[in-house]
Amino acid sequence: MAGYVGAIDQGTTSTRFIIFDHAGSIKGVAQKEHGQIFPRPGWVEHDPMEIWENTQEVIHTALQKSGINGHDLAAIGITNQRETTVLWDRHTGVPYHNAIVWQCTRTDRICDELIRDGGMDRFRDRTGLPVATYFAGPKIKWILDNNSEAKTAAEHGDACFGTMETWVIWWLTG
Repeated sequence: MAGYVGAIDQGTTSTRFIIFDHAGSIKGVAQKEHGQIFPRPGWVEHDPMEIWENTQEVIHTALQKSGINGHDLAAIGITNQRETTVLWDRHTGVPYHNAIVWQCTRTDRICDELIRDGGMDRFRDRTGLPVATYFAGPKIKWILDNNSEAKTAAEHGDACFGTMETWVIWWLTG
């Protein structure tokens, strides 16, 4: 019987996996940092494949250290690093670009244009949120505008996009 729950914490600087028993006690934990990529001032990226490799490693390590089998996990929850965004090939899982991190400001011109054409609250009635470089939408647009392979794949329905928990779930579920 599955008596444990796993938790993936895919954060801005590392990925951690924690195993909890029915009482909420920690039975296993592993953590691994990933690289920070700064192509220009104000730009921040992560290598999505490194994050996926680290996720697999911390799950395996926590299970091994705790002596718990993966079949003993009833569920796995995921928390992620906010609006860090990745776009990948839906057939192979290969990313078209490094993930653009939530704190990256490269989409400031996209946001300025959206604000100029509709104000800071342009989408607030539909999303509840202001226009800001923080969010995934401008990041996806930036990748599509700057990566012709990604744009073509998206036009043909061959691209997936999301924040990092979406990326991890895609890989975990095959």
